[in-house]
Amino acid sequence: MRAIAVSAFRAEPGLVELPKPDPGAGEVRVKVEYAALNPLDWQTLDGRTLDRQTADGTPTGASPHVFPFVLGTDFAGRVDMIGSGDNRFRVGDAVFGRVTAPPPGRCGAYAEYVCVPQDSPIALVPRDMPPHAAAALPTAGTTAAQILSSTAVRSGLSLLVVGATGGVGSFLTQLAAARGTAVVAAVRGDEGRRMKALGATATIDTTHGPEASASAVRALYPEGVDALVDLVSTDTASFAAYAALLRDGGVAVTTRSVPAPPGVAWSDYRLAPTAALLDELASAVARGELEVPVDMELPLEKVPQALIQNRAGGARGKTVFAV
Repeated sequence: MRAIAVSAFRAEPGLVELPKPDPGAGEVRVKVEYAALNPLDWQTLDGRTLDRQTADGTPTGASPHVFPFVLGTDFAGRVDMIGSGDNRFRVGDAVFGRVTAPPPGRCGAYAEYVCVPQDSPIALVPRDMPPHAAAALPTAGTTAAQILSSTAVRSGLSLLVVGATGGVGSFLTQLAAARGTAVVAAVRGDEGRRMKALGATATIDTTHGPEASASAVRALYPEGVDALVDLVSTDTASFAAYAALLRDGGVAVTTRSVPAPPGVAWSDYRLAPTAALLDELASAVARGELEVPVDMELPLEKVPQALIQNRAGGARGKTVFAV
């Protein structure tokens, strides 16, 4: 089968030919139709996502891995083989989900076939949901939904989303707006119209600099916003500048493991996907209540270039790959 893999961490990913994986007990093998890009994919390429690392970033210890290491996390396709034992799926089922089966590298979404446990984050694709949209949903949609739960924002409260134009931010804006939350989307350039169409109450353009951004938020909420979700800042100073826009008692969430300044209620988000949550999100998409923001569709061989672009930042919605 064709796959995008690396021979070592931090090596250049490339298109390779590998044997089809065989499903183990309790697993299903999926013929992948679409895979979706996530920052997690290039972080895995760097070796950041496994348990312990050496000084040069090479994972060690509790998470054994295999090479060639097949990249990719989110997929959609059809079950083409069932492993031994009980299973809730059948051959031919249209499914989508996240690759979780150990060891890391054995299977990845950037491949023609992937094996996943039937009790992992995998769900049926609703009849009215196209497969490319299903592939774009698992990581970004789950992240947005779980962040929203952790901030406890509700109708009448305000939420500042930094990095709102990417996959997570686009889902988060929609889900929060559906709750009656006033979303302030921090964007770069001309993305304000798109974010308002997704439900943002207001947008601020961060290209004018941090002081202008802060002034724009304070003009909207002089007492501060109720919650902050920062999907972008990688340094303490940048995160602290946005956290300073919170009201007393407000909560800040980061997905980049940046510590909050003293006195700020803070959450370092960690993804905990479930099949049940995938079912809920897919049903919302099928009912027309949640839009999947697919920005680009590319062939599988374009994965290496797309990873470079995503690493540089500035994503607008999701990128999917036709496998």
